[in-house]
Amino acid sequence: MGEPIISFRQVQKAFEDNVIYTGLSFDVFQGETLTVIGGSGVGKSVMLKLLIGLLKPDSGSIVAFGDEVTQMDANQLQKLRQKVGMLFQGGALFDSMTVEENICYPLIEHKWGTTSDMKKRVETVLDMVGMSGIEKMRPPELSGGMKKRVGLARAIAIEPEVILYDEPTTGLDPKNIRRINGLIRNLQEQLKVTSIVVTHDMDSCFTVSDRIAFLNGHEISWTGSCEEAKASKLPDLAEFVLGGKGVL
Repeated sequence: MGEPIISFRQVQKAFEDNVIYTGLSFDVFQGETLTVIGGSGVGKSVMLKLLIGLLKPDSGSIVAFGDEVTQMDANQLQKLRQKVGMLFQGGALFDSMTVEENICYPLIEHKWGTTSDMKKRVETVLDMVGMSGIEKMRPPELSGGMKKRVGLARAIAIEPEVILYDEPTTGLDPKNIRRINGLIRNLQEQLKVTSIVVTHDMDSCFTVSDRIAFLNGHEISWTGSCEEAKASKLPDLAEFVLGGKGVL
């Protein structure tokens, strides 16, 4: 699969007495969608925050795009975040801003072109997620599924090389779950991005994933394809796959 675009090696992290990782190691390869599954509270979202420098590990190495994330200063982290878009679990939209202003927020932060360029970019990404024409609406006027899609439009606005999805289908009805899953696959193919997905829905996992990583016992205990996950005899993984929908 070539050289990994992201590598975690022996990462340890604890919050006081709450041990999250004792030796987290895994790779993410260019152009793939890797989905991370695991029980509640095992640190799936922490992993995403470590990757973009919102949290620091207690020890270990995190390499992204050939650079050591744990040694980056504020300016270097800013440049890293220009390459990484993130869809937060709740959408994380600002209620006081319009949809256009929400999507422009990272563009302004990263000094992405002129005002006219930004306006065109907003139109483009809203069209990509099937939400054209809602620029002047505000988040309280949107449904849960619409908020997720606006959040996704904001995540891809900066033209990232990697997209992180933190529980992208949580709280959505089946129709919107299928829509978001379809968008994840379409964006990977259309934009040629690399994706890391954390999900609580095994149906979504099997729909969007090229590979699956099982976070269990403070580390990634298994990685493989969807077919291999379904056929696995590893007790914890088999139990999770069979009964995992809605459990994460």
